[in-house]
Amino acid sequence: MRARATVPRLDLKFLSPQQGREGKGPVVRLAPSAIPRSLAGATVLQLVPALDDDPAGRAAIDIALTLVRSGARAILAGAGGPLADELRAFGAEWLPMPNDGFNPLRIRANAARIARLIAGERVDIVHAQSAGAAWSAITATHKQPVFTVTSFPDRLSSEFWPATAFAGALARGDRVLAPSSYVARAMIERYRIPAGRITVIPRAVDTATFNPAAITPDRVASLRRAWGVLPHMRVVLVSGRIAPWNGQMSIADAAPLIAGAAKRTIVFVFAGEDQTHRNYARALYRRAASRGVGTLCRFIGHCADMPAALAASDVVVVPSLEPPLSGRAVAEAQAVGRPVVTTAVGMLPENVLAPPRMREELRTGWVVRPGQAGELAAAVGAALALDATAYEALGARARQFAEFMFSPQSVAEAIRGVYTSLLARDA
Repeated sequence: MRARATVPRLDLKFLSPQQGREGKGPVVRLAPSAIPRSLAGATVLQLVPALDDDPAGRAAIDIALTLVRSGARAILAGAGGPLADELRAFGAEWLPMPNDGFNPLRIRANAARIARLIAGERVDIVHAQSAGAAWSAITATHKQPVFTVTSFPDRLSSEFWPATAFAGALARGDRVLAPSSYVARAMIERYRIPAGRITVIPRAVDTATFNPAAITPDRVASLRRAWGVLPHMRVVLVSGRIAPWNGQMSIADAAPLIAGAAKRTIVFVFAGEDQTHRNYARALYRRAASRGVGTLCRFIGHCADMPAALAASDVVVVPSLEPPLSGRAVAEAQAVGRPVVTTAVGMLPENVLAPPRMREELRTGWVVRPGQAGELAAAVGAALALDATAYEALGARARQFAEFMFSPQSVAEAIRGVYTSLLARDA
C-alpha cells in the first residue's frame, strides 16, 4: 500500500470551471524528484444518496463520466435509481449501499464495507456527498492512505446541536466542496475549517435544456398566447414559488413604476407554485390590484415548460428576501440568454455578473437590495431600455457565462480538477 506524502499547507483556491478544465488547482510545491500522479489508472469511489434522475444524481453521473474519459475507474455506491443502467453503459460501476441518514448501525456497517473496498479495489479517493456517507468515509479512511472529499449541501443545517454535530463530518474531508462562497464562509465560521481545504464549485444546471437554440418558436408562442400577451407587449417573468421569503410583494410595489415608464405595454408573469402559501398568494393578488396593475399581472402557477417561459420573457426577476436553497433560477435564466434582476441575499449575487464585482461592459444582470421596490423598478427599467444591439450582446454574455460556470460538463471538470490536485500531492 502506498503512503501519503508530507505536504505543505495549501492556500485557499476558489476553483472555477475554467480552472478545472485547465487542470489548475491549489499550487503545491513538490520535491524535485516527486512525480505527480494523474487520474489515469486511479480509482474514485463516490458515495451518493441515490441514482435518481434529479440534479444530484445527474451530477454524480457527470462526474463518473468525466473520470472514465480521464482513464480513471469510477465507482458509485448508494441507493438504486433509474440512472444505474446509464452509469454502467459508459463503463462506471455501481454498488448498492444506502448511506443517507443517521443510523449508527448502518454508518458502522458502511464504514467496514468501504474499508474493504479501499483495500480490495485500491481506491485512491472517496467522495462523500451526504453527512451519513461522510461519517462512514471518515471512519473507514482514518488510518488508510486514501484522500477524502466531502460536498456540503446548498444550505447548512440548523444550529441545533445534534444537527450541527452530525453535519460536522462533512467538514473533515481532505478537500471540502462548497456550492457557493456564501456557504463556504458559513462553513468556516461554524466548523473552523482551514480555508485551504475549501473549494467553491457551483451547482450545475441543465444548459442543454435551458438553451435558446433548443427552444422552438412554437413553444414560446404557445405560452404567450396562454398568458394573454399581445405581440407588442414586453414580459417581465418573476421566477419562483409564491411565498413570503421569495419577495413577490416587491414586484407588486415596483410594477406601477415599471408599467408607467413602459406606457403599460408590459405584462408581469408570476411563474411558480402558488397553492402552498395561499394566504400570501391572495395578499399578492390584492396588492397588485390596489396598485392598479392587476390587469397586467398573470399568475400562472407551476410552469411545466420553464425553458420556453424564460425564452418568452424579456427580463427575469428573482426578488428573494431570504437566501434561497440554490441560485438555480438565476443560472437557468442566463442559460436562456435573458437578463436577470435579483437581490443581494445568499449566493444570488455570485450567480450573476454585475457591478461592482464586474465591469459594466460584462454585465449579465442587476443586483439590488432586497425589498427595495424603487431599486427593483430602476433595474428592470434599465434592462427593458436596452436597444436591440445591447440586449442581444447582454444575452450572449449571459449564455456564455452560464455555460462557463454552471454547465454539467464545466462543473464535472472542476471536480475532476480537485481530484487531480489531491493526487498530485501523493508522490
